[in-house]
Amino acid sequence: MLQVGNYNELEITRITASGAVFKTDEGDVLLPLRLVPKGAETGSLLDVFVYVDSEERLTATTKRPRAVVGEFALLKVIESTTVGSFLDWGLEKDLLLPFGEQLEPVRRGNQVLVRIYLHSSGRIAASAKLDKFIVPVDDTLAEGDEVDLLVYAETDLGSKVIINDRFGGLIFHTEMVVKPACGERLRGYVKKIREDGKVDVTLRQGGAQEAEKDRKTILEALAAGNGFLPLNDKSSPEAIATLLRMSKKSFKKTLGGLYKEGAVTMLPDGIRLRAVQTKVAL
Repeated sequence: MLQVGNYNELEITRITASGAVFKTDEGDVLLPLRLVPKGAETGSLLDVFVYVDSEERLTATTKRPRAVVGEFALLKVIESTTVGSFLDWGLEKDLLLPFGEQLEPVRRGNQVLVRIYLHSSGRIAASAKLDKFIVPVDDTLAEGDEVDLLVYAETDLGSKVIINDRFGGLIFHTEMVVKPACGERLRGYVKKIREDGKVDVTLRQGGAQEAEKDRKTILEALAAGNGFLPLNDKSSPEAIATLLRMSKKSFKKTLGGLYKEGAVTMLPDGIRLRAVQTKVAL
């Protein structure tokens, strides 16, 4: 079955002056001649993206859009018209964000986080109303799972995220060292699944693995600074976050461990890797 708004492997039925034609159950699909790969002929299989053009025709392209139907993407607004705003998604035909699918009016040059979907007309469109695409948590998600996160909104409590492009979650402000931007993709961990289906997410794995990761981060920063790091236990949380993307609490705990090992020397303006430890494995 032909998947409009996605990639399809299709066989060339014939080649005309207009391009390569693929015969499908949904009708003929044209790949314009300028996009037909060199050496392609009748019977060749091509992996193409299929969409409906401005004249309601099924059309194929070998170009790759920034997202396909069912995916989220941060896209730039090209222009606004009487029917909505058009977004640049990497194809010659821009993507429509209807007024009814906007959270607020957008202007040319804005970046908008949207979900790509297939409109009832058969055309591909975008929606900024992301909450309606989030599904209830099921048994495929468990506490402790490592997951993909997409930041899509800010609240008084923290950053709302979409987990694995399916479920909703929240990263509390207390869990973040640096506030992520809308549209930013992160790796995180499921901290808690509440009885009401809400999911708390953390960016830190915790336990021995996280402690070893923090230790490695500090040692690598010391190595990059020729054995010196302009941070110590008196440094501000902002300075630590800027250089190491680490909370002050984690930095002090890890630094204390390195000091007890004899790996570092404390200085008024930072820390230095001790000479006997210059070959510490990173």
